Amino acid sequence: METIPVNLTVNKKPYQIKTIPNRTLLEILREDLGLTGVKDGCQEGECGACSVLMNGELVNSCLVMIGQAEGAEITTIEGVAEEGSLHPVQQAFLAAGTVQCGFCTPGMVLTTIDLLNRFPSPSESQIRSAFSGNLCRCTGYIQIFEAVKKAAAVMNHD
Repeated sequence: METIPVNLTVNKKPYQIKTIPNRTLLEILREDLGLTGVKDGCQEGECGACSVLMNGELVNSCLVMIGQAEGAEITTIEGVAEEGSLHPVQQAFLAAGTVQCGFCTPGMVLTTIDLLNRFPSPSESQIRSAFSGNLCRCTGYIQIFEAVKKAAAVMNHD
């Protein structure tokens, strides 16, 4: 199969990738760039484990064909912390005890960042709606929702 060139920026680093066009952004991030914080869950856009920010919007990377990412700016969980410090959302997740097995955590963190970018002080229904595309089999979501509220409070005081 013929390859195509794809230019994209991942975690503020530019890449030019040559690949076959039927690969997903998830595959490129994990297999070609070694960004294994992006999890391969359901490959159907149902679990949220592969969530990334693409041009500032939350997407399921398993549903994005690599050609659709041409020129895009992608942020994965590996690009969330800055200057060696955890992002306030990551700190809130730790403080609230949200992490159990950790498989869903990267997608949950990026979902929270997206939510707080859109709604700095989200209501309970906005939080629940934002997480409707994220599955967690360990926590029961209560700690996750508490972490979102903690992160919102911290980020609104900056």
